[in-house]
Amino acid sequence: MELKKLYASTMITLISLALVAASIAIAEPPKDKTAAAAAPEMKLPPGWTMEDMQACMLAGAPGKMHEHLARGVGKWQGKNTMWMAPGAPPMVSDCNSTVTSIMDGHYVRVETVGEMPGMGLYNGQGTYGFDNVSGKFVSTWIDNHSTGIMTGTGQLSPDGKTLTWTFTYNCPLTKKPAIMRQIDTTTSPTTQTIEMYGADPKTGKEYKMVSIELTKK
Repeated sequence: MELKKLYASTMITLISLALVAASIAIAEPPKDKTAAAAAPEMKLPPGWTMEDMQACMLAGAPGKMHEHLARGVGKWQGKNTMWMAPGAPPMVSDCNSTVTSIMDGHYVRVETVGEMPGMGLYNGQGTYGFDNVSGKFVSTWIDNHSTGIMTGTGQLSPDGKTLTWTFTYNCPLTKKPAIMRQIDTTTSPTTQTIEMYGADPKTGKEYKMVSIELTKK
């Protein structure tokens, strides 16, 4: 088992190289059959089985959930409404987001630029994916108004319209880890809403912090 852990990341890279080599071989068969027959075969590490290798391949192969994320690729215009505390007056601003497919369809990158009311320009960037091993959506987020990295996991509803996230970050008021709940709802092929809920640091009760209406350009 220790050998499996030691070789895991190396084998994933070797598997990727092997798949590329195989695709080239299929597309362009070698003219010299003798040379092809003499080509070395990739050997399994000690203690590995073909099932182990297949498990690694499945873990790294994009599927339907990655296709779901890829539907958001493009440029989006957003209208933001933010509440600093429960009962506080809403603050409205605009934003623009660009969603790009990266790493050969394994992830999408979201870059958002807008105005943070009273705090100036806002620039944020997130990476979103689906972890085949855990069976959950995964994400990280950074922006120019923080120094920490927010991380989260998400679950998609059976109808594929609602993606519910649980994000963890460090609260600057309590100096403790805090939870933010985010609900992404697809309302049409070109529109979606994002709602963010967090705990009031003073009372601990959850309230809606942000609502974003997005339209695809």
